[in-house]
Amino acid sequence: MRFSALVFVVCVAAASATEVNQCENGNIENLSQKVQIGNCNKPPCRLRKNTKVPLSLTFKAGPEFTSLVQQVSANIVGVAFPFVGVDGTSICDKVYEEDGTTKNSCNFEEGKNYVFKNEIDVLQIYPRIKTVVHWSLTDPTTGKNALCFEVPARITN
Repeated sequence: MRFSALVFVVCVAAASATEVNQCENGNIENLSQKVQIGNCNKPPCRLRKNTKVPLSLTFKAGPEFTSLVQQVSANIVGVAFPFVGVDGTSICDKVYEEDGTTKNSCNFEEGKNYVFKNEIDVLQIYPRIKTVVHWSLTDPTTGKNALCFEVPARITN
């Protein structure tokens, strides 16, 4: 009986998603089911300094996607500060087939789902602050988003 309860709790935790908001002009169906940020289910997501927070995003490929880059920033006092070392970088080495284990190097098929896995490196030098994080996977040629969301976050000790 205890084993069954443990398996149920683990399955529910693994299937949980992070509640996020659509980007301006965004219209991605079931967006929150496609985003998982660490153990965060409801914002603000707590990002502890000196940790690496796992991130998993599921997206559907469009016909125009040949490569995708991350566009990541934090809104602090109305100003978008890019995440240095992350913003503008290719995701091709972090893309998987829908099963989440088979690597894919940005060989996208239109209409097929893919999983992007990364970590958020929360540095000790970051200030303790509340912010809104903007994250998108964008085709650099067309500017079209494969996925885009915003989530309130809090950097903590």
